[in-house]
Amino acid sequence: QVQLVESGGGLVQPGGSLRLSCAASGSISSIDVMSWYRRAPGKQRKLVAAITSDGTTNYSDSVKGRFTISRDTISRDNARNTVYLQMGSLKPEDTAVYYCNAERYERDGSIEYWGQGTQVTVSA
Repeated sequence: QVQLVESGGGLVQPGGSLRLSCAASGSISSIDVMSWYRRAPGKQRKLVAAITSDGTTNYSDSVKGRFTISRDTISRDNARNTVYLQMGSLKPEDTAVYYCNAERYERDGSIEYWGQGTQVTVSA
């Protein structure tokens, strides 16, 4: 099992910055990819950024160049792992609930874990 807890959401003005954190605990050594998704009002949840266990990153076109995903392994035995999403040059269209996701690849598919979400509102 993996537990995910997001933090860092809030209200920010257009052009501003915000950093989201996702603290992962549990069987984190088995996680292959950690990602941030977002769901804007009335829209489907979409991938924002992802980072693999070897540090490879991937971004949606809408945030490329403005957002940065990174991860820290805090303890030597990988018992705790935090993923960050640094968001800059924020736009009103970035307003959404942001979700942390952890994925573990299995032989016949994958297992995903989700956080509870954190609200980001970009408004003057």
